[in-house]
Amino acid sequence: MLMLTISNVFMTFAWYAHLRELSARPWIIAALISWGIAFFEYMVMVPANRIGFEQGKLNIAQLKIMQEVITLVVFVPFAIWFMKFRLDYNFALAGLCMVGAVFFVMRAK
Repeated sequence: MLMLTISNVFMTFAWYAHLRELSARPWIIAALISWGIAFFEYMVMVPANRIGFEQGKLNIAQLKIMQEVITLVVFVPFAIWFMKFRLDYNFALAGLCMVGAVFFVMRAK
């Protein structure tokens, strides 16, 4: 789970930081920089998924749902502090739905 969180921090910056930091640059520059950041994300995410799956601890559905919840856990602080985004009620409800998804997929095993 720690490795998936680290990988998600890289990916969140690769996907969204350019919207604030590189908005005056051509999109191709943002894409190239994002691909460079994403390389490090994959170098952590691929082994994390292999470890979780091959050791028989998690199935593919559990890995995916866990990754989506980690995405929200990483994205919400990023959106608030880095992007200065104001979250609303609907976003909070969507997060609760994700928590429910984790509950159901983890109890299935």
